[in-house]
Amino acid sequence: MKRSVTQADYQSLAELRYQIRCFVHFSEQAAHLAGIEPRQHQLMLALKGLPGRTRPRIRDLADRLQIQHHSTVELVNRLAAGGYVRRHRMQEDRREVWLSLTKKGENVLRELSWHHQEELRQRSPALIAALLGAIGKSKSTGMRRAAAGKGLPSGKVTKS
Repeated sequence: MKRSVTQADYQSLAELRYQIRCFVHFSEQAAHLAGIEPRQHQLMLALKGLPGRTRPRIRDLADRLQIQHHSTVELVNRLAAGGYVRRHRMQEDRREVWLSLTKKGENVLRELSWHHQEELRQRSPALIAALLGAIGKSKSTGMRRAAAGKGLPSGKVTKS
């Protein structure tokens, strides 16, 4: 059975892609201004925001970032050389290495996260409307919720 896609569907999907790309562009620029590469910022955020019982290992971060293990190793190498992350060898299994942010990494990530929260607060009405439009939900309902401050939790960094 062929599914129909209307011109409005294409426009909604294109708008969502545009809104996401605007946020990603902001994020890339913010990382560069902070003196790190966007992928390095993504790794630091993934490390800090790992879910409860997830261990801070390269394989776990590679999975969270959806990149190859060797690419994650290279990111960690550059972040460690810059003083943003530290490796810890586990006592019980010396082959296992866990990662943590250094004080410098924590400071840079905190500053970037604050700016990202502010950007999301400003962009949330357009992002929510674009998402609702792309999934076929009422844009006006999404806009009312966003305008009422229900688009994002205030003052909290959300975990994905």
